[in-house]
Amino acid sequence: MGNVFCVACGCVDQASVGVVERWGRFEKLAQPGFHFFNPLAGECLAGILSTRISSLDVRIETKTKDNVFVQLLCSIQYRIIKENADDAFYELQNPKEQIQAFVFDVVRAHVPRMTLDELFEQKNEVAQAVLEELEKVMAAYGYNIEHILMVDIIPDASVRKAMNEINAAQRLQLASVYKGEAEKILQVKKAEADAEAKYLGGVGVARQRQAITDGLRENILNFSHKVEGASPKEVMDLIMITQYFDTIKDLGNSSKNTTVFIPHGPGHVRDIGDQIRSGMMEAASAELTGA
Repeated sequence: MGNVFCVACGCVDQASVGVVERWGRFEKLAQPGFHFFNPLAGECLAGILSTRISSLDVRIETKTKDNVFVQLLCSIQYRIIKENADDAFYELQNPKEQIQAFVFDVVRAHVPRMTLDELFEQKNEVAQAVLEELEKVMAAYGYNIEHILMVDIIPDASVRKAMNEINAAQRLQLASVYKGEAEKILQVKKAEADAEAKYLGGVGVARQRQAITDGLRENILNFSHKVEGASPKEVMDLIMITQYFDTIKDLGNSSKNTTVFIPHGPGHVRDIGDQIRSGMMEAASAELTGA
């Protein structure tokens, strides 16, 4: 692995290690710096290895437990162990192919035992299994596996489309539930508001009628005290006539009414008063009978 440099001196760069041979046999490792070699004694610099971390991307296609074909992209970060650089130099002709072969073997042994969902959830466990297997094998060849990253899991295009459609359907279903709950709350609040409005309207009408009754009673008493000889019945008739004419005036002034037909005669107001009093008396009589 590497070329043989039959020179009297040589320089090994930082983050590198040199392999020195004597008469074609491994002699020692040369650390970074300047070195002298004795060509007459058979010494030469057989090669230089970098001790920097290298990265290898491996794409594996395999099948999950639920028969989904997926592609996994793994990134393996490795480096040469300085103390065992001679093993890395002599034992492996192509370390990248060796690492790739072991990654294929481990991944294809683990992934078929998982469903697609489990693979997404446990991808770190797959990476850890690959790391443990590679560390045991590659350490014998002078390589140390630093990290293994499961960069991406790519299912088949039709599977991705189906998964997106399922996700979209679930979100639409959830949105429909939320929309129905919102409409339900809106209807309930609307009914509560309508009931509250009717209740308040009834309270307002009751208070209005109570105020009218109190005002009429007060007017009758005041009129009876100030005008001698006036009976409460006559005062009530006068108030009813006044209200009657006020009502006709309001109807005439309303912009929504152009013509109003009202039965009217000299005794009509008195008839209305008699009818009201008759109704009140019948109501009082019915209450007494029921009691």
